[in-house]
Amino acid sequence: MSGARRKVAVVTGASSGIGAATARALADAGYRVVVGARRVDRLEALAREIGGIALPLDVTDAVSVTEFCNAVPERLHLLVNNAGGAQGLEPVAQAKDEDWAWMYQANVLGLMRVTRALLPRLEAGRGHIVNVTSIAGREVYPGGAGYTAAKHAAVAVTRTLRLELSGTPVRVTDIAPGLVETEFSVVRFKGDSERAAKVYQGLTPLTAEDIADCVVWAVTRPAHVNIDEIVVKPVAQASATVVARGAGL
Repeated sequence: MSGARRKVAVVTGASSGIGAATARALADAGYRVVVGARRVDRLEALAREIGGIALPLDVTDAVSVTEFCNAVPERLHLLVNNAGGAQGLEPVAQAKDEDWAWMYQANVLGLMRVTRALLPRLEAGRGHIVNVTSIAGREVYPGGAGYTAAKHAAVAVTRTLRLELSGTPVRVTDIAPGLVETEFSVVRFKGDSERAAKVYQGLTPLTAEDIADCVVWAVTRPAHVNIDEIVVKPVAQASATVVARGAGL
């Protein structure tokens, strides 16, 4: 397919992990991919690899979102809101304001800002919005109140969008992963890689490529098919808190 006719996708939080894997998978599927993230050096290397476009983006900064969206090509078919993350694992009694504020900015307000800015182009292009949320948007667990609150909000936004866009050609999909071994836990534990590694010990976690595969499958269904949500977990994980470690799974 020629460059002029290729569908255009935007992937946020694309400098590593699920975002980078999704950008690669979409490029392999024939999309021209615009990648956004804060770590521009990684982003530019990825864009060179996949023949995409790298644009700096911090979804917690409204000005950055505006500048990013203004630079996105007018012809847009897919938006993957992947940017987000967790900070800390303290109980509510020891919760830190700055951690909760960052999680809400990254997981909810950032998703809203990017979607709000790009929605007119998606509507014009019979587009598709994929929000990468989490099983934390459906469950709660001790120490996770800030993150689960933010992801519950992201799921609520996604479901509301599905209702608001009823009658339009725009599709809306929620991809909700369980344990995926990426930089997620390193960020959550603020660089403590030893503590982060323990999250995935005793089981085979999902990979970023597993989630990218879900995204590509959802967006390549026929135009009349909307995959509302995909909840995907490792075989060893039955819920956010029930994990069969050491079972050889």
